[in-house]
Amino acid sequence: MKRPGPPAIVPGVHPNFGTISSFLTDGSLAALCAAITRLTGVKVALIDPQGRTVSIGDDQQPWHVLPADGSSAELSAALEHAGLAPVRSESGHTVIPLTVRGGPIGALVVYAAEDSGLASRELLEFAVEMLASTVAEFCEQSVEINQRHSELRTLFRLSSLLVASRDMATILGVVMRSAIEVFSMDGAMIHLAGEDPGQYGLAAHVGVPGPFAEGARKLLGTPEGAVTEAGRDLIARLSAEHGYEGLVTVSLTFKDQAKGVLRLFSRESRLLDPSQHALLQTIAEQAAAAVAGVHMMTAERESAALRRQIELAGEVQHRMLPQSIPSVPSLDIATRYQPSFELSGDFFDLIELGGHLGVAVGDVSGKGVPAALLMAATRATLRAHAADVFHLDELMARVNRAIARDTLPQEFVTLFYGVIDPKTLRLTYCNAGHDPPLVIQRAKGGALPVLYELTAGGMIVGIDAEQKYERGLFDLSKGDYFVACTDGLSDAMNFQGRKFGRERLKATALEFLRSNPTASAALLADHLVWEVRRFVGMNPQTDDITLVVLRAR
Repeated sequence: MKRPGPPAIVPGVHPNFGTISSFLTDGSLAALCAAITRLTGVKVALIDPQGRTVSIGDDQQPWHVLPADGSSAELSAALEHAGLAPVRSESGHTVIPLTVRGGPIGALVVYAAEDSGLASRELLEFAVEMLASTVAEFCEQSVEINQRHSELRTLFRLSSLLVASRDMATILGVVMRSAIEVFSMDGAMIHLAGEDPGQYGLAAHVGVPGPFAEGARKLLGTPEGAVTEAGRDLIARLSAEHGYEGLVTVSLTFKDQAKGVLRLFSRESRLLDPSQHALLQTIAEQAAAAVAGVHMMTAERESAALRRQIELAGEVQHRMLPQSIPSVPSLDIATRYQPSFELSGDFFDLIELGGHLGVAVGDVSGKGVPAALLMAATRATLRAHAADVFHLDELMARVNRAIARDTLPQEFVTLFYGVIDPKTLRLTYCNAGHDPPLVIQRAKGGALPVLYELTAGGMIVGIDAEQKYERGLFDLSKGDYFVACTDGLSDAMNFQGRKFGRERLKATALEFLRSNPTASAALLADHLVWEVRRFVGMNPQTDDITLVVLRAR
C-alpha cells in the first residue's frame, strides 16, 4: 500500500502573522531608519499595517508606535495594494512592504523629498529594499522558529497524552482537539476502519452538528483501505449544507495499514502551508499508532481472557480423567497422559463395573476446543452406557449413534473399549477404528515375547450412525502385558521428518520385555515414552500422547 499523499486542502486566504511590532525586540530598526534619514536628508520610516510610524523610544521602552497622523491612512492603503513589490502612495512616498509567508506585516517608507539634495534617490530606494528584504528574512526565520517550537510543544503534549491513555475515546478526543487548536479549525471528525475492509465507521467528532455526524456515520471503503469517491462526495455535500468552507483530510496509516481518516472543518476557507501539511501528517501518524496500540491492547486482553478460559477448561478436562488407579489385585496398571496443548483430544478411562474393569482409550480428530468438547461428549456417552449395556458391540453402536448425530463430516473419534474380568483375566473388547492395542505374552524357551493386536470392532465413531460393530475376546495369562495408546506415540516426528512409527513401537516394547521379562507396567510405560522422546529429540511435541499399560499377575 502506498504512503498517503498530502492532505487535500480547500484553497483560501493566507493566515495573518500579525504586525512588525510582533517581531521587534529592541529599537534598532527604528534607529536605523532615523540614521538613514539623517545621512541622506530623505525621511525613511518603519510603519505597521495601519500606516502608523514605529519610532525610537527610551530606556524603559526602546520603541513605540506613534499615533496615526494625516499620512497613516494613505500609507496603509498603499501597503494594502502593494503585494510583494514597492508601490507609490498618492503623495509620492515609496512604500516597500515587509512580508512574512506572503502576508504584509508592515513596510519601510521612503518619503517624497524634492529638495533633499540627494544625488540618487533610486540608489536610496534600492538600499532600503535590500534592508526590507533582510528584515523580512529575519522575520520569516523568527516565524519558522516559533512555529517549530509550537509544533514540538504540540507533538510532545500529544504524544504524552497518547502514551498515557489506553482508552480509544480519550485518544481520539485528544487528537481532534489538538488538531483544531493547532490549525484554528472549527470541527473535526474521525472515521475508523472496521473489521470489514469495505466499511469506515464514525468513531468520534467534535464541533460538528449532530445531523452532520449522523449523515456521515458510515462510509464505504476500498480493498486498498481508502474511502470511496462516493464517501468523499458525501462529506463534501454535508460540509456545504452545514456551512463549512474549509475541509482538510488526512489518512491515519500505521505500518502501511489504513486505520482511519481524520477530517478537519472550518467555517472559512483555509490554506495550509507545507510545514503545516507535515505537522498534520505527523499528528495523523501518531494518532494511527495510538489507535493501533489500543487495538493491540484490546486484542491482547481478549487473548489473555481466552487463554485463561482455555486453562480453566484444561483443568476441568484433566479432572475428567481418572484421578487414581483402581485397585485390582490381579492387574498392575500404569497410565501416561501428555497433552500437546492446554486442551486435548485424547482421553483414557478406567471404569469400575461391579468387580470388572472397563478400559477405554480414545482419540478425537483435530485439536483445541472443538476436539476437547467432542472428547468430553464421547467420554460422557461411553460412561452413560457402560454400566447398563452388557454386550460391547451394542454399547459401541449406541455411542456411535449419539456422536454421529451431532458431528460434522470431518469430526470423528477412534475409540477402543474393553472389559477385563479380574478373576479369569478374560478381555472382552470392541475397537472402533483405533490403533489396535497390543497384547505381549511371556517368552517361552528364550524366544522373543509373542505380540498380538486387538483389531475386532468396526469403523471410527461419529461417521455412520448405522455402523455395526463386533466384539472380540482375548484370554490373558499371568505375566501378559496389555498396551493401548493413541497415535501420538507412533506419529511423533524427529527433525528429519521421520515418524517413530508403529513398527518401531512394537519392536521397542518387545526388546524391553525380552531384557526385562518381569518389568512392572509403569517401567514399560516409562520406557516407551522415553524412547519416543529420545527419538524426537528437541523437536516439539505436536500431538497428544496417551498410554495405558496393564500387566496380568
